[in-house]
Amino acid sequence: MPHVIAEPCIGTKDTACVAVCPVDCIHPRKDESEFAAATQLYIDPDTCIDCGLCVDECPVKAIFPVDDVPDEWKKYIAINAEHFKK
Repeated sequence: MPHVIAEPCIGTKDTACVAVCPVDCIHPRKDESEFAAATQLYIDPDTCIDCGLCVDECPVKAIFPVDDVPDEWKKYIAINAEHFKK
């Protein structure tokens, strides 16, 4: 089960989660061209190995296992997946 980044990340884009991800599934990183324009970070559901290391690193508690995303933020499951289909 992959993890999802939800609404609390919008405008924050703290990259502590990026630093601990062992499979580089959280984007955009600060060194990627789309970082400045992005409103939030995203987790690639096809790459995420469900290690959960990113959850504790997120200072705004925006990261959830896909089955535990709060109802009001369920739309972020699709938003994260769609980001990687570009």
